[in-house]
Amino acid sequence: MIIEWLAFYAFSTVLVLSGLAVILLRNPVHAALSLVLAFFTASAIWMMLHAEFLAITLVLVYVGAVMVLFLFVVMMLDINLDRLREGFWAYLVPGLVVGGIMIAEMAMVVARRYFGPARLPHPAEAAAGYSNTKALGQVLYTQYVYAFEIAAVLLLVAIVAAIALTLRKRKDTRYVDPADQVKVKSKDRVRLVTMASEGE
Repeated sequence: MIIEWLAFYAFSTVLVLSGLAVILLRNPVHAALSLVLAFFTASAIWMMLHAEFLAITLVLVYVGAVMVLFLFVVMMLDINLDRLREGFWAYLVPGLVVGGIMIAEMAMVVARRYFGPARLPHPAEAAAGYSNTKALGQVLYTQYVYAFEIAAVLLLVAIVAAIALTLRKRKDTRYVDPADQVKVKSKDRVRLVTMASEGE
């Protein structure tokens, strides 16, 4: 039990420090790598809470796909750091307000656990053949199937909207219609010109 508490506090400390490094580091690549570390430590905490499916999903989706794409974009684009720092003070007050609200909410959750009217019972130990992924799938596709389908449709609409917004025709690019290429005949492509030979 003591080892679990020590591991929890160790992972939590690394998670908080890496989260602070994401917003405090000036180099965007270092900030992105700190975010990867934060994802890994959050995944470790979820593993300790017996949420194996969420932990593996966090590593595969965010670390394996989203963060790789983010790092690729950050390293390929020429980001003007001075221009990004200009808007820091303009958003400082709203950021402090939102951060204060989040801290107050977390404090209320912790205070309710220790000072509330009734403490939550300790969860019972799972059976030997218990599968977290199977139980999550059964609940997701039976009790919350309509909410799951609505969320999938909303994500599909968001993907289509993002493609439609970014897919724009540019005037400076040359476009060739494949149908016109198929219709072209050899006489339209090659023209033989007869020229008189020139003497020396």
